[in-house]
Amino acid sequence: MSNGSNAIFGLLTGAAIGAVLGILFAPDKGIVTRQRIAEEAINAKDKLAESAGELKTRVTSSAVNSKDTLENQVESIVSNASHKADDVISTLEAKLKELKEKNKKLQKS
Repeated sequence: MSNGSNAIFGLLTGAAIGAVLGILFAPDKGIVTRQRIAEEAINAKDKLAESAGELKTRVTSSAVNSKDTLENQVESIVSNASHKADDVISTLEAKLKELKEKNKKLQKS
């Protein structure tokens, strides 16, 4: 987990624990306390679902960006290799031309 998701999880957990403890020690009747606990549980569940959705969106976005970055890197490597291959071919053609000229001189003698 990243620091951001750890922080969100910590905040939600702390809020839920604080809410439950606050309700349990409040001087209300049992039915009121149970209703508050139920409401806080629903609120905590909703916040957790929202945070999970945000985390999923960030992870998905990060994965897409990583894929794009990887594809760009592969494309760059292929392009560089192609340029280097052209340079090698040019050098080999020049050497071949040089060897052909030397061969012609040897054949004339």
